[in-house]
Amino acid sequence: PCTMTSFAFANAETLGALPKDEFVAAVGPVYEKSPWIAERAHARGPFDSLTAIEAALWAEVSGATEEEQLGLLRAHPDLAGKAAVAGELTAESTDEQRRAGLGALTEDEMARFVALNGEYRQKFGFPFILAVRNATKHTILGAFQRRVRSDPGTEKAECLAQVRKIAWMRLRLVAPHAPTGKLTCHVLDTANGCPAAGMRVTLRRLDDGADGGAEVVGSFVTNADGRLDGPALAGAEFSPGVYEWTFGVSDYFAAVGAPAPGTPFLGDVPLRFGIDNPEKHYHVPLLCSPWSYSTYRGS
Repeated sequence: PCTMTSFAFANAETLGALPKDEFVAAVGPVYEKSPWIAERAHARGPFDSLTAIEAALWAEVSGATEEEQLGLLRAHPDLAGKAAVAGELTAESTDEQRRAGLGALTEDEMARFVALNGEYRQKFGFPFILAVRNATKHTILGAFQRRVRSDPGTEKAECLAQVRKIAWMRLRLVAPHAPTGKLTCHVLDTANGCPAAGMRVTLRRLDDGADGGAEVVGSFVTNADGRLDGPALAGAEFSPGVYEWTFGVSDYFAAVGAPAPGTPFLGDVPLRFGIDNPEKHYHVPLLCSPWSYSTYRGS
């Protein structure tokens, strides 16, 4: 089963209506050691969603002075740096670096991180920042090696964008999201130029735990328009994470009489995708023939 998050607040609206001191105590830590952002953002409230809170926080970062923005970047720790080794990171940074596998580096990997951290800081004057919660050490090293060759203006903008991602993922852990989002699907038969009616579709949510399991969320059959009869997930049940559709493509094309070899080129087609903001509408369709398929993020 998927792990459940325990929230300090009943919903996003309750969080968004807190008095200033309580709001800063709850929301301030989402931006690393920079409570001034939540202090200023509070005046833009009250808020009825995490999306609205995030937008207010980011508006304060965007409107901050150059020195304040650099101070925000410098408040972040090095990845796999001295503070991590000494256990001096914030609870949020500790969890994020642990999830990315930075607490289990080989000796050679640690030496590479130390060298890159030093080179990057010397060149830019602030630490390398990457939203590592859903990254691996290989992803991080690849980005590190590319970005250390960048220019200061580009890197400052990139680091601020990464800080925003980190803050959003932390904010999602403070209170449940507003129940405004949904997940929908549409399957189109591109070989025959029509909706793929009667196709089996299964939705699973992948567990982010160590066992890497998956939970079946629902099983569906597309209607005459190639759609599900309603959202596959909506409201409070639609949570952030990694999901996977499985489409019964070969069974569908066999049923409609499409020519196929003895061993179909496409059988069941899995499509894995991530939900970052469950307060929004995610439309994740499939366009398929017996020989090909594609998808995109719709809304």
